[in-house]
Amino acid sequence: MVETSGSSGRPKRVLLPRRAVLASVSATERRLGGSGLWVLKLSPTYVAGVQVVVRSLVAGHEPWTDDGWPPGDGWFTSLVPTQLLRMLDDPADLDALRRAHTVLLGGGPVDPGLRARAGAAGVRVVATYGSAETAGGCVYDGLPLDGVAVKIDADGRIRIGGPTLFAGYEGDPGLTAQSLVDGWFLTSDAGRIDDDGRLQVLGRVDDVVVSGGVNVPGPAVAARLREHPLVSAAEVVGVPDEEWGNRLVAFVVGLVDEDAARAWVAAAHPRSWAPRQVVVLDAIPLLGNGKPDRVRLKELAS
Repeated sequence: MVETSGSSGRPKRVLLPRRAVLASVSATERRLGGSGLWVLKLSPTYVAGVQVVVRSLVAGHEPWTDDGWPPGDGWFTSLVPTQLLRMLDDPADLDALRRAHTVLLGGGPVDPGLRARAGAAGVRVVATYGSAETAGGCVYDGLPLDGVAVKIDADGRIRIGGPTLFAGYEGDPGLTAQSLVDGWFLTSDAGRIDDDGRLQVLGRVDDVVVSGGVNVPGPAVAARLREHPLVSAAEVVGVPDEEWGNRLVAFVVGLVDEDAARAWVAAAHPRSWAPRQVVVLDAIPLLGNGKPDRVRLKELAS
């Protein structure tokens, strides 16, 4: 049983059969073209950390849990974007990551600039998409692992099938019935399949904020703000508003004021997508697994 992060609300207790976990391990080994020692830099209470441990054990290695990094090269690790961003700025960490066979990067949207920077520095990064309900990442660089099926519903919702699926939510048969339908897991994410057959995750279905009658995709606005030269981190949430129904609130780490942030967004997207409130923080509040604490952000917006 693995508990979800609760990044957008109440955590859920996910029941993962042994066969689902091992199916994910085998498919990951085939996709990456190798296996070996895995370095644990994530909490082992969340699915990404659990899978680091299991992959290493299946390969015949105790996972590396010490501070620092193992000697030699050819090992594997799994990180969230915030960790990778910080490690690229640390010479010792960067030198170690260059020796890794592969760095899996998941737990949230991967900024193209971060991916490009890591590649230019000689770090092999593979972006993953998945959840506790799919035994961790099940789509690598937009392509499903062997045996995994991905479909897009008429409303844009991503659904996933295959051998890595969970068995249900502990103590919640009603939610299980809503989420597992005819052998498919109905995710809370919106997506599309591009011309190359790769999955593009557009954000959570409920991340689309209806403000003043306009559908505003929060993740797209956040991604645009992260491109600002004076912004090092940004997240966007929607909160109830008497005038607009909902207002889009941007949280930024950097030297940018509200007018500049709105103008930056409007230069690339419709003006109606510009955040109606900008809050400057010293750091984005994070959960224990490195994901943004969206519940806390909504509290701060209020």
